Amino acid sequence: MLVNIHTHKPLDGELTIRTAGIHPWEAASVPADASAGLDLSDADAIGETGLDFACDVDRNAQESVFRMQLHLAQQAWLPVVIHCVRAFEPVMKILAEYRLPAVIFHGFIGSAEQAQRAVGAGYHLSFGERSFASPKTVEAMKNVPRDRMFFETDESDTPIGSIYETAAQLLKTEVSTLVRNINDNYDNIFGK
Repeated sequence: MLVNIHTHKPLDGELTIRTAGIHPWEAASVPADASAGLDLSDADAIGETGLDFACDVDRNAQESVFRMQLHLAQQAWLPVVIHCVRAFEPVMKILAEYRLPAVIFHGFIGSAEQAQRAVGAGYHLSFGERSFASPKTVEAMKNVPRDRMFFETDESDTPIGSIYETAAQLLKTEVSTLVRNINDNYDNIFGK
């Protein structure tokens, strides 16, 4: 079975996770007691949460909501799915303040240096269609250890199987090998 670590269109026959969280785009409209309204009872992870400095939502509001969710994740011992756009340094700095079971940067688009720093901190990177459109990210992906890697469809209509096929071609490996690697990663974090 193929793991689709982050999708807005879950399909039967895929391993996905259930998340609960407040997206950075919604941070400005979040009341101070928002953490009480997050239902984590069925959640496998908190997210997607993080910082997006390409949008026009107040950065202080985003950081406040991000920290609140990281605090919840630490208390509930839940992994976090990170949304990070043009905010890698602040996200890394904030994440370092928390003890979390796992961190997954979804839709990673970044440099080899950023990938190396995230992996060095013990985090996972998830790649999808948008990641493959960035030559620097493709080069970064080639150096990410398989035990720190996931794949996703996010909002795309591209089937997860096609994402794995593209990744296998770029990584010069077999799809079956990637499937085993990613399933192991999923099992290590989510124990399913």
